Amino acid sequence: MKAKDIKELTTDEMLAKEKEYKEELFNLHFQQATGQLENTARLKAVRKNIARIKTVLKQQELNK
Repeated sequence: MKAKDIKELTTDEMLAKEKEYKEELFNLHFQQATGQLENTARLKAVRKNIARIKTVLKQQELNK
């Protein structure tokens, strides 16, 4: 998900997406621990998406 796409979301939608990504990250870590994870690059992508959402939320908070 691009930062431009994230900026178009409302605050509630961003928080929901962040929660969704955190749940996915937990599941990916669980799969990795059990040896079932095939696409390890997905871990990095999900972490970056979470960081992007947090960055946009912080920018919005500072602009208010």
